[in-house]
Amino acid sequence: MIETFNFQGISDRVAASYLQAHGSITWHQIKAQIGRDPACSLLRSYWAYEDCRYDKTRQACSHPRYLRGCPVPSHPLRNGRLNQTAFSFFLFVRDVAGSDLFRWLDDQLAAAADLGNSAAQEALVGPMRHVFGVSDKVLTMTLSAVLMADRRGRPDWFDVGSRMIVVDRLVHNLLARAGILARSGANHGYGQHCYGQAGCADILRRVSAKIDARQFDAGFPANFPRYIQHALWHYCAADGLNVCNGNNIDDRKSCEQISCIVYSICGRNALKIK
Repeated sequence: MIETFNFQGISDRVAASYLQAHGSITWHQIKAQIGRDPACSLLRSYWAYEDCRYDKTRQACSHPRYLRGCPVPSHPLRNGRLNQTAFSFFLFVRDVAGSDLFRWLDDQLAAAADLGNSAAQEALVGPMRHVFGVSDKVLTMTLSAVLMADRRGRPDWFDVGSRMIVVDRLVHNLLARAGILARSGANHGYGQHCYGQAGCADILRRVSAKIDARQFDAGFPANFPRYIQHALWHYCAADGLNVCNGNNIDDRKSCEQISCIVYSICGRNALKIK
């Protein structure tokens, strides 16, 4: 999960290259470094770890007298925020999940079992929302991958993970350019509205319900919202098919990529008003 948290605020290619060159950070490394009574009070519990402000470039933090012996800067992650994220997540797993993240996931899903998929997703994302430096989007993406990792052994996990939708700017802009948001009466700016009523996530779930994903892989569930969302992202992403994105389309005017397979049915809306 920590490795996945690295894929935010920068291109996937750059994040992957940095991880390959410098490595990540592990549970056992942090556990050995923190010990039982760390000098810095921030590291003593998940609830105490706030306002650390470790800055890798400036080699500074909010408790400079402890910086020399602090374990937070000792790992060569891409920036100081990621170092803080790693330690904040470790403390969450240790103190909130009792050092057993799988059991915590089981307990959270069991508590929300009768409340629907949205409640199950919130039961996981909600408590983790306060882990330093991790957005809802990245949390949802990461948890979805974890929950879908063992469909045979944990079918209930897979069911929740397969329905988790991550709306990034690429997917939102595709829905806007294609005229789907306008035809659905759901025009909105990118952000929290994407997850609201009639927002991007809601539209994608309705679309997914009309597409039998088993036509792409017989092992898929018939309704697979996460796959449909990821396919749209792949269509747009520079590291994917690289078709519908701001590098190829001038957002001030209608798309002119006549070779696009959906050109004839696309709304070709400009994202920016001249």
